[in-house]
Amino acid sequence: MFTGLVSDVGTVVSVAGEGDLRRIAIRASYDPAGIALGASIACSGPCLTAVSVEPAEGGCVFAVDAAAETLARTTVGSWTAGARINLERSLKVGDELGGHLVTGHVDGLAEIVERTSVTAGAWGPSERFTLQAPAGLKKFIAEKGSVCLDGTSLTVNVVQDDLFSVLLIPHTLQVTTWGARRAGDRLNLEVDLIARYAARLAEARA
Repeated sequence: MFTGLVSDVGTVVSVAGEGDLRRIAIRASYDPAGIALGASIACSGPCLTAVSVEPAEGGCVFAVDAAAETLARTTVGSWTAGARINLERSLKVGDELGGHLVTGHVDGLAEIVERTSVTAGAWGPSERFTLQAPAGLKKFIAEKGSVCLDGTSLTVNVVQDDLFSVLLIPHTLQVTTWGARRAGDRLNLEVDLIARYAARLAEARA
């Protein structure tokens, strides 16, 4: 379980394997002593399992395996060496829930259709991103509700059919991969857990 609060931006070092299984090595600033084999790490949204951990300058390099379901539903299959990845360690009992409850189970891909600067303050501009949700997921996205995009917990501002917008403050743009995002980019989308169950209950009653 995660909160969607990015704690590091890692870099893909290598991608090995073809077909339905890839092993991906990621450099991060995490202390290698704090990552146990089998630990869950959210990597730009998907919850992946650490299968190896090695010390490296400034932190560590850990490897994860991505199987067919992950490769089919997420952007993981397009990652190459040099790609920057939003990272979050799994929650511990007693941790602050600063974002919203995120499982790391990606539902589909949302595409950025527009990026616009909103305000320019002393710390830089905020940016509004308008995204298109897959047809089957738009019903789970509500104004003032939460979404997780590339592992980042965000509040939905406006919803119009399958389009929705989120606002990124300067701090988030600086400490995540969002600063480099442009129209046409596809992002890993996880809808709000509560919205998913509420919709399922409504279907069952009908």
